[in-house]
Amino acid sequence: MTTTDARDDAHAAEEVQADRRPAYLHFLLRDPFALISAIWLALMLFFALFGPLLFGEAASEMNLRARNLPVGSFENGIISILGHDPLGRPLLARILVAAQTTLGIAAAAAILSLVLGTLIGLYAGYTGGRTGKIIMQFSDMVQSFPSLLLALFILYMLEPRPINIVIVLAIGQIPVYLRVARAEALELRERLFVDAARVLGASRFQILARHIGPLVLPVVINIVTIDFALIMLSESSLSFLGLGVQQPAITWGVLVSQGREYLQSAWWIAFFPGLMIMLTTLSINLLANWLRRVRDPKERWRFERHRRPRARTGDEEAGT
Repeated sequence: MTTTDARDDAHAAEEVQADRRPAYLHFLLRDPFALISAIWLALMLFFALFGPLLFGEAASEMNLRARNLPVGSFENGIISILGHDPLGRPLLARILVAAQTTLGIAAAAAILSLVLGTLIGLYAGYTGGRTGKIIMQFSDMVQSFPSLLLALFILYMLEPRPINIVIVLAIGQIPVYLRVARAEALELRERLFVDAARVLGASRFQILARHIGPLVLPVVINIVTIDFALIMLSESSLSFLGLGVQQPAITWGVLVSQGREYLQSAWWIAFFPGLMIMLTTLSINLLANWLRRVRDPKERWRFERHRRPRARTGDEEAGT
């Protein structure tokens, strides 16, 4: 084998290795704000999964000698760095434990609204007629009420359990997915590939599941990344008003509500849970915006222009 052939093989191997590199990971490394947001959300996911196991005992153990311990204390080690609440419980441990309930309720409500809204919207858009009009009238009726006011009204009559909160928050977001899925289905049902599937004997369910649904899914997934942050803010608002998760379960909204009576003497009790809500929603919005830009061909070139130029082969070098 000659030197030129060996060099060509090396260049080919390098190109194959570069092609196998995950494009999304490469683009993520090129955007510092999106990278920091992804790292933050990964940490929140870790604490949502393992926070109660690691800090559950510390978050519930009372120590009246450490009540309202200020920020920067190390009485019980690093766990006391954010101070203690009026019952002497470390605030950092309670925040990390509350991440599971806060993010769990938001994720469940977002997924439920995504599934129900998309399915109903696909059916309404493809079927049309009187059924589609009735569904849209129901959607208009739900959207005519402010989502938070609707949640307050329903939870006032029902017990504020986590499952009820998930259902209430999901109902408020269903019309968003319903309208988007219906609009996409109205446009796609007139395409030639749908007519061909219909002529070949495909049922309504097969057309929606195999031909229209996969094309609508990327659109609604982009929406759910933003709605997740809105749902989390709504849950925190309900907990702050006392109609959300009830103690002994805790969320970030509950922690803010508990600290509002101590804003003058122990501001950190309400400040740091509120800061967690702000940072998490900001990270979700930044990462959702980055994902939209990466998936949009009109915006993706801004990331691709920073990619390393492809190695030139021996034939290309000889041609120059």
